[in-house]
Amino acid sequence: MKKIISNILLLLTCHTWLMAQINNIIPSAPSIANTPTARTDQWSAFANPASLTENKRFYFAFTYENKYLLAELSGKTAQAAYCNPWVNVGIAFTHFGYKQYSDIMAGICLSHDFSGKFSIGLQGNYYAAYFGPETGYVYTIFPQVGATVHITPTLCLGFHAFNPFIQQLKGEFVNKQIPAVFSLGSEWRFYNRFNWLVQIDKEVQSPFRVATGFEYQAIKELGVKIGGYASTYFVPCFGINLNFSGWRFDINCELNPLLGVNTLGSVSFAI
Repeated sequence: MKKIISNILLLLTCHTWLMAQINNIIPSAPSIANTPTARTDQWSAFANPASLTENKRFYFAFTYENKYLLAELSGKTAQAAYCNPWVNVGIAFTHFGYKQYSDIMAGICLSHDFSGKFSIGLQGNYYAAYFGPETGYVYTIFPQVGATVHITPTLCLGFHAFNPFIQQLKGEFVNKQIPAVFSLGSEWRFYNRFNWLVQIDKEVQSPFRVATGFEYQAIKELGVKIGGYASTYFVPCFGINLNFSGWRFDINCELNPLLGVNTLGSVSFAI
């Protein structure tokens, strides 16, 4: 058992050092190559809160993400939202880890859409990490803010700041840095079926992460996705989405050339 735990910790260390990408406490989005910052048709928990717009009255989703085919490196995220012309409200919860180490995060999101021209959003997050029976849970609270602007009916820009004040997790025997991530993204829809997403992320202690992807809705019920992102090296991504009577299923896969395969599955329902 100790050997398994040591291998997992080694993988997490290599993941942070080699990939220099978004920390594990932030769940990935169903958008290809994790590019949700400028999207306004699909709200992703702990991504840009401004993407929660009033085009869906009731909405809920569940996402499962696995890293490198190890059960201990899995995250589960649940989210729900109610939207109206005055204020859009969303709640989200995510859990990552295993028995010896895990973290949880819960958030409340508020956003407002100004006549379809631009949106602003604010989210408050509660984050807690479990460091074993001796230390238990250590927790803190921090915000995230975002905005989206429609330059044209088919082009949207988005900005998002996660933990902008660089809040840390501090306990009697532990001190963990919570990532402070600033993102800038764009979404361009053309020919009614193509969606081109571009996003740049900067975590204050890591190199830039650049991601892009294309989504093609072949028919109403089926879409295909392809893209990739790079920080210290390039990671290709691909996936599909299925749509049936308000239900949407997203399946994404990333092929990390050094550490293996990442998979993500998401199911959502909107009215």
